[in-house]
Amino acid sequence: MTPPSAAELIARAVALQPVLRERLPEADGLRRLPDATIADFHGAGFFRILQPARWGGMEHDPHVFFEVQATIGAACASSAWVLGVLGVHAWQLALFPLATQQEVWGQDTSTLISSSYAPTGKVERTSGGFRLSGRWSFSSGCDHGQWAFLGGLVPPAAEGAPPEMRTFLVPRADYGIEDNWHVMGLKGTGSKDVVIREPVLVPEERTHKLVDGYKRSSPGNEHNPAPLFRLPFGQVFVRSVSTTAIGIAQGALDTYCKTAAARVGAADGAKVALDPAAQAVAARAATVIADLRGQLRGNFDEMMALVRAGEDLPLEKRLRWRLDSSLAVARSVEVVDALFTESGGRAIFDGSPMQRAFLDVHAARAHHANNPEKPARNLGGVLLGARNTDFFV
Repeated sequence: MTPPSAAELIARAVALQPVLRERLPEADGLRRLPDATIADFHGAGFFRILQPARWGGMEHDPHVFFEVQATIGAACASSAWVLGVLGVHAWQLALFPLATQQEVWGQDTSTLISSSYAPTGKVERTSGGFRLSGRWSFSSGCDHGQWAFLGGLVPPAAEGAPPEMRTFLVPRADYGIEDNWHVMGLKGTGSKDVVIREPVLVPEERTHKLVDGYKRSSPGNEHNPAPLFRLPFGQVFVRSVSTTAIGIAQGALDTYCKTAAARVGAADGAKVALDPAAQAVAARAATVIADLRGQLRGNFDEMMALVRAGEDLPLEKRLRWRLDSSLAVARSVEVVDALFTESGGRAIFDGSPMQRAFLDVHAARAHHANNPEKPARNLGGVLLGARNTDFFV
């Protein structure tokens, strides 16, 4: 069966915007997404956009998925954030051995996986695999996942060798969720702590090496040969946590334009829509958002063209794409801050869409991958002759 087109998927996202706005208070109160929202995403096929065709997925180019995410983000940032991270995990599972894919999707191809990649847990080598324990924070959408990707550093097999970064795939029965998500923004993401108190066995085949994702030579590439799965893991993942910010900026602009068009200044009775400052901030916001959307698509078009041609992805380009992802958040923050400032005193009240955008976009900026300082220093250093220090590219 032919999968829905990019235009159809975007149309489905637009159609969901009103109901997602209606559910904003519910998501805030639950501190996770309502089950109905997850069901809507399943029904629209959003979690299958990057999933392998052998498991009922669409194998669309990445920009399709991220355009859907940004569209959702204009209505509900928490919904977009959870869609981004859970949806990308279907792509990463395709990089695991086929037997592991079968273990997760064999009975239900709609099974979801949450994650926490920071290597904060303890890893020990053992016969047939690894013993894993510890605590991992910020596992967005974990209430809706039946498995979790958890980051860990594997002790070196040889003395003097560096530790090896891997992702460990763990079933829901092997970990607990600590309900500690009390935050100022992105309240509905349910990004709680995942805890393994007693060590659990993770077989070798349920691990994915960061270096394999960097080299684009993961075990699953043999069984999922589409060019989509030849992209570097780091390039796909970072966009899952930065693209929501573009959607937030778009939602803030939509709110600003609707409000300012009808607003009259309380002090002088002047129409705000005729104020040059109001006009300028709207124009600049629209221009930046268009640039960010175009850059997002352009980056992935460039990646996919190289992969389809069987060419390598040059390091300098990888570092630039990585920086582009983080700068998309920084520039979105600037857009929202400017719109918020021009929105007047009503924007500071609880329940204001502009206040929500302000809090959500700053929460998004707090993610480690959305800090542009290290990617900028790394790219600049390489341009000046230094060695690359980031393999999450």
